[in-house]
Amino acid sequence: MRWIVLALVGLLTTPVVTAVARAEGERAGDFDYYVMALSWSANWCAATGDARDDPQCDAGRGIDFVLHGLWPQYEDGWPSFCRTVERDPPRALTAAQADLFGGAGAAFYQWKKHGRCAGLSAGDYFRTAREAFDSVTIPEVFTRLRQDIRLPADVVEEAFLEANPALSPDGVVVTCRDGMVQEVRICLTPDLELRRCNADVGRVCRGTVGMEAVR
Repeated sequence: MRWIVLALVGLLTTPVVTAVARAEGERAGDFDYYVMALSWSANWCAATGDARDDPQCDAGRGIDFVLHGLWPQYEDGWPSFCRTVERDPPRALTAAQADLFGGAGAAFYQWKKHGRCAGLSAGDYFRTAREAFDSVTIPEVFTRLRQDIRLPADVVEEAFLEANPALSPDGVVVTCRDGMVQEVRICLTPDLELRRCNADVGRVCRGTVGMEAVR
């Protein structure tokens, strides 16, 4: 981690391509693995959240990475808006996920589009999502980022690899949008063991990218 910190200190002084999903409405529980997408909150706020006046973007929240979603995935493509006998979560349950997803609305949408496909109840899906998030260490250098920076995208990946020794380079994908870090995507088995990612998880960022400071 020392060389990563030094690289970021030096920097402080100075499009995603995905495959087409299958048709919507697949059977719940029919998937091969999970993609856990961690979104850099400040960049999302600058691109989208500020215009919505989203509470996730309020100053002083100290939010770094949030869970965009835990997405069931096929080896080729992914399901969405699956058919399930499970009930949608009550408001109290989605509200309790605001710290994880950045907001209750985001938590409900992730359940509706992706969570139903896991073949779990809403409560079990959210517990699984939190367990997955907690299983990954966010590199300390990002949790205390107090200035906007530009850095090689490879440095973001290397920071996660160093903070999570069991994670392999083929199991993590850093995605970008408009020259800014969008997400770090990590691939997990249905039992939340680390595994490799397939090509349709997202195209790896290359070159120099931006990260806005933690708010």
